[in-house]
Amino acid sequence: MKYNHIFGPVPSRRLGLSLGVDLVYHKTCTLDCIYCECGPTTNLTLTRKEYVPFDEVKAELTHYFENHPDPDYVTFSGSGEPTLNPDIGRIIDFIKEKRPTIRVAVLTNATLLSDPVVRKNLSRADLIMPSLDAVTPQTFEKINRPAGNLDIHEVIDGLKTFAASFQGKIWLEVFILPGINDDKDELEILGKIIRDINPARVQLNTLDRPGAVPRLEPASKQDLDRVIGIIHAANVEIIARIKNLSSGDHISDEKMEAMVMETIHRRPCTVDDLTAALNLETEKLKILMKRLILENKVESIQQQRGIFYQTIKDPM
Repeated sequence: MKYNHIFGPVPSRRLGLSLGVDLVYHKTCTLDCIYCECGPTTNLTLTRKEYVPFDEVKAELTHYFENHPDPDYVTFSGSGEPTLNPDIGRIIDFIKEKRPTIRVAVLTNATLLSDPVVRKNLSRADLIMPSLDAVTPQTFEKINRPAGNLDIHEVIDGLKTFAASFQGKIWLEVFILPGINDDKDELEILGKIIRDINPARVQLNTLDRPGAVPRLEPASKQDLDRVIGIIHAANVEIIARIKNLSSGDHISDEKMEAMVMETIHRRPCTVDDLTAALNLETEKLKILMKRLILENKVESIQQQRGIFYQTIKDPM
């Protein structure tokens, strides 16, 4: 069966072996974050609707569960904001009924948590991983570029309300870009809000792949240590790079190409990223990437962390 709405599983830096579920079309989101590794948002919206059919997602998950070992997590992520799909609660319920031992995680930008219906949709998840990159309107506009009349204060209030009643764990992610959202006053306000939310973890992140806007600079270890010192929150960690797993079984060149193309279609990756995520041999990947460039299927981008590969949207 060809999967259109689920992907992986891939080893996640935070979740172990994670099966992804994508509930919206590519880059359908409530925000157009300047750092987004999936590129600019093409459908900036606050409209909740069935972007992908519930029955198709259910069928793909059923087929996967019946034909593959269970992952550690099923994670709602992909290339947009998953809570824009009102069926997310039904799909979480289905996973819990079909595979009650599999944990469910949701990566969300938290912009819709002011809606009590959305909060109820997420109530059966095991782990919610919301992001909060700004706490003032000016910074919110600069880094997150929100849809419509989204108000950062309403977003924060919704996140606090959700955290007060949610029975699972919350890992709050804060994406730091030097000179954009690391002002001392902003960080002090952020720290107070984090303490009010009281998440199980606070995870500091920074640019690791090309963002939606060119020439952004990642935060250094020193920058992130400074952030930790200012926010004065408990359980703060700097998210580590993904670690390599042991080599997998031999797969055909055709299968390897399909795996690589699916992965870099969603987000740019280096050869090291692909080695870790897909459990493939580095040297074979290097040869494959050279061929894909010659065949005009893939292009390379030089960034600070190395050479990233992404699919060419409209190959000649």
